[in-house]
Amino acid sequence: MYLKQLIFLCRIADEGFNVSNAAGVLHTSQPSVSRQIQALEEELGVAVFVRSKHRFVGLTKPGAEVLRIARRVLRDTNDLKN
Repeated sequence: MYLKQLIFLCRIADEGFNVSNAAGVLHTSQPSVSRQIQALEEELGVAVFVRSKHRFVGLTKPGAEVLRIARRVLRDTNDLKN
């Protein structure tokens, strides 16, 4: 698991589950973001996002917990840097 994956996860949620918008904000490609999320889900062994027609439309129940923890980890990482 990488911090980049957690950043991507949070940004997707912040962008209303729009991966293309998240990728733009993060200055990377949509396929790169999608691959990182897929890798995160594989490592965790759970689906983080609810999908409909290959689009993210929300968070699964475990995904909501993952997002909560990811936000805390990123906040703590930022505090550590400061």
